[in-house]
Amino acid sequence: MDKLIQKIQNDSVIKLIAPYLKNRKAYIVGGFVRDTLMDKSSSDRDLIVFEDELELFAKDLADKIDAYFIELDAVNNIYRLVLEDKINYIDITKPFENDLEKDIKRRDLTINAIAYDINKQKFVDLTGGIQDIKDRVIRGISDKNFEDDPLRLVRIFRFYAQTGFEIVPELGEIVRKMAYRIHEPAKERIRVELLKLFEGDFTHEALIKMDEGGLIEEIFPIYKEVKKIPSNTHHHLDLFHHLVETVNQIQIKYNEADDETKKYLNSYRFGSTKQIAFLKLAGFLHDIGKPCCWTIEEDTGRHRFIKHDEIGSKLVLPILKSLKFSNKQIEYIKNLIKYHIYPSSMVCAADVNEKAYMRFYRKMGENVTDIIILAMADRLSAQGVQVTKEMTENNINMLTKLLKDYQEIKKDIKPLPKLLDGRDIMEILQIKQGPKIGEVISALKEAQMSGGVNTKEEAIDFVKNIKSQIINS
Repeated sequence: MDKLIQKIQNDSVIKLIAPYLKNRKAYIVGGFVRDTLMDKSSSDRDLIVFEDELELFAKDLADKIDAYFIELDAVNNIYRLVLEDKINYIDITKPFENDLEKDIKRRDLTINAIAYDINKQKFVDLTGGIQDIKDRVIRGISDKNFEDDPLRLVRIFRFYAQTGFEIVPELGEIVRKMAYRIHEPAKERIRVELLKLFEGDFTHEALIKMDEGGLIEEIFPIYKEVKKIPSNTHHHLDLFHHLVETVNQIQIKYNEADDETKKYLNSYRFGSTKQIAFLKLAGFLHDIGKPCCWTIEEDTGRHRFIKHDEIGSKLVLPILKSLKFSNKQIEYIKNLIKYHIYPSSMVCAADVNEKAYMRFYRKMGENVTDIIILAMADRLSAQGVQVTKEMTENNINMLTKLLKDYQEIKKDIKPLPKLLDGRDIMEILQIKQGPKIGEVISALKEAQMSGGVNTKEEAIDFVKNIKSQIINS
């Protein structure tokens, strides 16, 4: 423990603020303490300070350490100081009812309820959290704490996904009894916890445990239909478990990935969540269109799901909007669902060539790496009796080559030139501004990606040639 205390005292941010906390009762609590005890890094520090004029204190501290002050909740006295590096931040609040013990014991899990006294340089563990970290156990503090904030039900599985710790049976029982109340917290809060869950190394196991507790169908009602699709000759798993296994295979592919791919999947394209989380979420949702188009051929008994990719890309929109995902995040996941079959179908085509590869790279844009990994994971998660080992190996080898080739040439892939704009198209077709202009622009872009249109003159001829079908459509 002495080494851990020394590690906290030597933390750059703790060292920065410690001189200004002398002669005050001040404690670091929650995630930073938990992560330090688990030998993990953390950029956010929750600080409890016994201070009557907390806002004035927080503003003064911000000035002294050159941090940016943000008022998070004036009613409950919660303030954030964002440090100059824009990565580290400190959330400052008062203890609940001016009582540290009450504050700690109203938290969700024991592993999140450990405090550290900055001035006395010692841990304050009133719930056995340190032992639970040693025992790798997720344990609740009080049933009432989950009743007070049902979002904590999801947090149980978020921390499972991040740690792999065992969830005690009593906590599983609480989830089963209270799952119906997950609709009470703000959707934005649920989204944040889900993304942290999908960021973890044990996401697929967390999803199974969430489902056992009844949370999956509460958060994603569409899974009631998904679970009706059984295994078949191409899928050794029923649809729900195929989707979970896809998430698992994405994680495995990440673990096996080269440094360049890992660096990309650890990057932050959409806010403060790693790209791997959005890819795994897309993997979990990629086949939700199947229940709507499920048919079984009478003569062969084969299960068919024609256009499930297109249907799924439309069904996902209201799901993600309801959870308050951003437009860019929604567009990303929608496109991964829409095109998840594309890489495998392309590399397996008899006439595949470098031109087809380039068209694929251009069409997928920033999502090339994501869509290839999703296609790999999808293939590895579908091992029905009609899928031979040779088929799987050939598919994975070709997809691996597709990704490797992309990494070698991506710096040389230049954006498609804008040959015509909306005004040009309106003039050529003699039509007014409207949805048809967008259709022409999309068709023209497809023609450019295919290599059939390369100059402005060719673009004009292309638009003239499709004039009749556009106007009459």
